[in-house]
Amino acid sequence: MSDIKVVRRREFTAERAWDALDIAHLENASVRLHWTDRPYVWHVNDGCEVFVVLDGEVEMFYREQGREHRVLLRGGDLFYAGAGCEHVAHPLGEARILVVEKAGSP
Repeated sequence: MSDIKVVRRREFTAERAWDALDIAHLENASVRLHWTDRPYVWHVNDGCEVFVVLDGEVEMFYREQGREHRVLLRGGDLFYAGAGCEHVAHPLGEARILVVEKAGSP
């Protein structure tokens, strides 16, 4: 018997910002679908993170060499943060985001 999961992103909502639906665990990585309508907090992951905006728009702020940068991400856009990259996501309204990161990351 196979292990199949179908997720319709637009049907996924959560009670609190940044709640997530666990999609899969791939060796040492987790794949999660997040729903949010509020900013996250500045943080640094101890591993790489791939952040894919599925619905909505997200302003991603990040710091490199002491300078703050930002980029606007729309549906289908991807942001990669290497280990040690300080960053924070600010959705503009509701957003659904697929995140692939080291298992156990906050």
